[in-house]
Amino acid sequence: MEPERRNQLVLGVAAVVLAVVAYLAWPRTSLGPASSSNGREVTTAPRTSAAAGATSEVQLPRLEAKRPEPVAGERNLFRFKPPPPPPPAPRVERPPTPVVPSGPPPPSPLPPIALKFIGIVEAPEQSPKKIAVLSDGRNVFHGREGDIIEGRFRILRIGAESIEMAYLDGRGRQTIRLTGG
Repeated sequence: MEPERRNQLVLGVAAVVLAVVAYLAWPRTSLGPASSSNGREVTTAPRTSAAAGATSEVQLPRLEAKRPEPVAGERNLFRFKPPPPPPPAPRVERPPTPVVPSGPPPPSPLPPIALKFIGIVEAPEQSPKKIAVLSDGRNVFHGREGDIIEGRFRILRIGAESIEMAYLDGRGRQTIRLTGG
């Protein structure tokens, strides 16, 4: 036998062996009888191959046999059940009320100073050299350290980028930044 023919023959035998191994290793499509959703056992007629020449017969007495009655506890998709009662409301325990000391109420906090610091004017010939320019939105005010503005506020200190003010009685001390507007 010539070597080319022998190689073809060995290759053909190897292909047939590979095909048989692949067929045996291939997963089966039918894994067994199917299970039902209601948990009952399903019986099926044994499968027969049409290639074997056997034909299945129709079993009339089995078709006419009495079927099992539905169970009362079975689920019916077309019947509505009354809604379940609402859960009981959670019990809310109120904490004990704290004892409030009697006496006069504390003074209300002072409102913030509603002025804007819009600039500084340098006056070299006067003793306090810096004059602050303030605005409340409608009016413009000016003053040096220690001056009273609008009859309610006192300028405590004028810095390069901020001004420190307080109410006339010394309460409500506040720093106002330079806004330039």
